[in-house]
Amino acid sequence: MGVSIGIVGLPNVGKSTTFNALTKSQNAQSANYPFCTIEPNKAIVPVPDFRLDELAKIVKPQRMQYSTIDFVDIAGLVKGASKGEGLGNKFLSNIRETDVILHIVRCFDDENITHVEGKIDPLRDVEIIEQELLFADLDSLQKRIDLLSRKSKGNDKESKAHLEIAEELMEHIAQNQPVYTYARFDSDEFRAMNKDLRLLTSKEIMYGANVDEEGLLSDNKYVQALKEYANARNAEVIKLCAKVEEDMVDFDDEEKREMLQDLGVAQSGLEQIIQKGFDKLGLMSYFTAGVKEVRSWTIHKNTTAPKAAAVIHNDFEKGFIRAEVIAYNDFIALNGESGAKEAGKMRLEGKEYIVNDGDVMHFRFNV
Repeated sequence: MGVSIGIVGLPNVGKSTTFNALTKSQNAQSANYPFCTIEPNKAIVPVPDFRLDELAKIVKPQRMQYSTIDFVDIAGLVKGASKGEGLGNKFLSNIRETDVILHIVRCFDDENITHVEGKIDPLRDVEIIEQELLFADLDSLQKRIDLLSRKSKGNDKESKAHLEIAEELMEHIAQNQPVYTYARFDSDEFRAMNKDLRLLTSKEIMYGANVDEEGLLSDNKYVQALKEYANARNAEVIKLCAKVEEDMVDFDDEEKREMLQDLGVAQSGLEQIIQKGFDKLGLMSYFTAGVKEVRSWTIHKNTTAPKAAAVIHNDFEKGFIRAEVIAYNDFIALNGESGAKEAGKMRLEGKEYIVNDGDVMHFRFNV
């Protein structure tokens, strides 16, 4: 299972620099002028997880495979993008395909770096982007309402139910309210209607406060304002310095740790984004550990053992018999599978077992 995070924001706020830093790809061009990014840049990035490294020290596998996350750097949006301003709204479809939105907001002063709106104002910037997402949702909903109206005339019960939701939602958005605040947001009816629409303001959003090095040490006025805004919306703010992150691209792990310590930062921007992104989507990892491969697998929380097995291969779920399970801490403390077995810490679990974060698992199946 993969997760996709779309990086959005106004032009020239550090999106592409952040993308370069997070993905280590250096594929996204970054420069001091608006609309530097024209086509969306995409990269598949391994999810850092120290537990996988610790498992590998014991198992000594031929290879390691981390969970992955997809990052998409989407062209800068401007006021009026939904109506064709700037590069137009064709890039909104790229956002629609992502699971989480990471909105990069410039939170530092530098007269040498231009701002498309002329001055630094994070809340204004956020409002511009979120208004464009709302306008795009209105447009998508109107098209869906037109379609459902035609279908419902033929006594299509499902279309009638979806039409009711769409019309209610249209009124809700028209009052400048994002989809995620809709009263029936968690209903099965809404989920069914939104399954292929993937309305933009229904997505989880995180704010990336792009600061300078000084801003990493303490929150400046821009970060404080952004955090107040985000807290009122139950959203996360991740503070990062895109330039510092980019400077660390070629550092090894020890060099990176030393630099972060010197800056007074506990985690890199990538680690924060992965952690918050997983949390927002209710995701976690379990592990398989053998001499050929130690691997992390991404699943939703509260997933049963057969469903977790299906992430490896659908046949594992179809022919599931049981799972051999060792808790991660027991696997490490007892120096691997043999020690865990001897200590009675390996369990046999059936179809109803709910997988825990960090479980080391081996599936028995028959097809």
